[in-house]
Amino acid sequence: MASSEENSALFPIFILTIIALPLVPYTILKLCRAASKKTKSIHCGCAVCSRSGKYRKSIFKRVSNVSTCSNFTLMLLWILMGVLVYYIKHISREIQVFEPFGILGLEPGASDSEIKKAYRRLSIQYHPDKNPDPDANKYFVEYISKAYQALTDPVSRENYEKFGHPDGRQGFQMGIALPQFLLNIDGASGGILLLWIVGVCILLPLVIAVVYLSRSSKYTGNYVMHQTLSAYYYFMKPSLAPSKVMDVFIKAAEYMEIPVRRQDGEPLQKLFMLVRSELNLDLKNIKQEQAKFWKQHPALVKTELLIQAHLTRETSALSPELQRDFKRVLELAPRLLEELMKMAVIPRSAQGHGWLRPAIGVVELSQCIIQAVPLSARKAAGGSAEGIAPFLQLPHFSEAIIKKIARKKVRSFQDLWDMTLQDRAELLTQVAGLSASEVQDVEMVLEMMPSITVEVTCETEGEEGIQEGDIVTVQAWVTLKRANGLIGALPHAPYYPFHKEENYWFLLADPNLNNAWFSQKVSFMDEAAAITVASKANEEAMEGLGANAKDTSNAIREAVEKVKSGSRLVMGKFQAPAEGNYNLSSYLLCDSWIGCDKKTSVKVKVLKRTRAGTRGGHTAEEGPIVEDGMEEEEEIEEEDYDDYESEYSEDEEDKQETSKKGPANGNARGKGAQSSSEGSGSDEE
Repeated sequence: MASSEENSALFPIFILTIIALPLVPYTILKLCRAASKKTKSIHCGCAVCSRSGKYRKSIFKRVSNVSTCSNFTLMLLWILMGVLVYYIKHISREIQVFEPFGILGLEPGASDSEIKKAYRRLSIQYHPDKNPDPDANKYFVEYISKAYQALTDPVSRENYEKFGHPDGRQGFQMGIALPQFLLNIDGASGGILLLWIVGVCILLPLVIAVVYLSRSSKYTGNYVMHQTLSAYYYFMKPSLAPSKVMDVFIKAAEYMEIPVRRQDGEPLQKLFMLVRSELNLDLKNIKQEQAKFWKQHPALVKTELLIQAHLTRETSALSPELQRDFKRVLELAPRLLEELMKMAVIPRSAQGHGWLRPAIGVVELSQCIIQAVPLSARKAAGGSAEGIAPFLQLPHFSEAIIKKIARKKVRSFQDLWDMTLQDRAELLTQVAGLSASEVQDVEMVLEMMPSITVEVTCETEGEEGIQEGDIVTVQAWVTLKRANGLIGALPHAPYYPFHKEENYWFLLADPNLNNAWFSQKVSFMDEAAAITVASKANEEAMEGLGANAKDTSNAIREAVEKVKSGSRLVMGKFQAPAEGNYNLSSYLLCDSWIGCDKKTSVKVKVLKRTRAGTRGGHTAEEGPIVEDGMEEEEEIEEEDYDDYESEYSEDEEDKQETSKKGPANGNARGKGAQSSSEGSGSDEE
């Protein structure tokens, strides 16, 4: 075993190695990612967004972007590595290898006379009789005398010249790279070593496990409390109107933890008077309704009033304490709304269907929160199913301006969207009274707004037509276009104080029965992930068709080019229902923009089961098979945007036909099922 001094000297080297192994590659990876980031701006550059300061590159924000927790830890580790390198370098100077010739100040191979002269010279300088300094005495005894003895003794000198050590060949030494006080197990040091082993090997992993389990038992993977999910699941109803989604949304456990202070009473009372018209109170019994509202849990009252203050843009009168609570409420809103959306489309029925109506209401609430538009502005008015809500998300627009342009027969947002650039500029300057710079801001936002097209097909892989119990594959290509050429971008949201990425929800649903058959979240920000999904899906599809490698490669290349041009592939499966014709609708709902949602019709024909086997638990009957008619694949013309109406009525049984919506136009096709005229046979699922 090596000496304890040598082991103690190796301990810093051991720690340096353990730190450097993960730190160096991680730092290189992070620098490469930072260098490869696109410098192209993906946020709105209008004057309203600039004044909000959300995207302003101030010194404070640049420092805050750098001083994240991971970067701070990275800097500390590099500083620690620098200290260790300096310490190791200093220790290496103190621990010197035994070199007799160097100690005596001679060149290797010096003669005996030169060795004796050097020894006499150093003796005069360091001998105890000549120099009373204790350090000189120690140096003379431990180094000069040993070096002289090693070079004057024939055996020692021969060993040194052959093996590099006066004592001859040295054996292999092993040691433990720990500090010397931990290796000395006598007395108190033994207890320290025991505590160190117990702390590092037992207590530290135990503490980490306890912290992780306690956090995982309270939060989901999306950092939402399990208690919130339970409340959302319980209060979610199939007939939940969009106007009632707010009542479920504010019941999150995160909002219940926001403190309610005694001094908040008077500001909340004033805020209540400002937003009272948005609280769905019965005006006939206004006193009873107000008393009922204030009897709710204080946290629910505070949260709803703060959200309504944001929707009505009445936040300037909030106190500093309420401002902090207000920002906390808005910061949590996107992830809570995402979980609320999942609770709406989670399979509830025996057929595995979710609910369409509350899902639409959740997305509409998300749009209003991001754009700071009142829910009452979504009421259908003036021939627009969306009301004036889409106009209010434009900069410099107000209800007075909307009334002015309505006199020129621009009653819906689609009318404004379809106008030419010159006509729109004349309308906004001459009729609305906007300045040239304000018109430029409006055009900038209109260029940021997405235009969506959707192509949907439903089919049974490897079979002709869709039969009862089949596993049907839904494939949808969602294409996004903007006038400014961007694909992934941050929405125009000057009143929302945090960065918010656009997200979309694809729903395949039966609007007549309020059933959501299939749902999936779609994002246009991560192009690499979308390329991976599209490539894998096309590769599996081509392999299922038995295509060769060349055809498979071409299909993958086409899918990659499609993704790079602004398309995203949505794929999923559902079990075919009973025989019949189903008039479904596909919805692409944006959680950030108002009026950019897309609805297309999808016709699905399910045939009576004729294929034998165990698919879906059905077995075809023996005997002659009746040949069914074949429905041709047809192109569905775009409707007069009879999409869905924003419902803000008290009637929960309302299932009326819905009206037009949205500026984003495009075509989608529903692929009808074809019948099978082949004989019975076995079919593996």
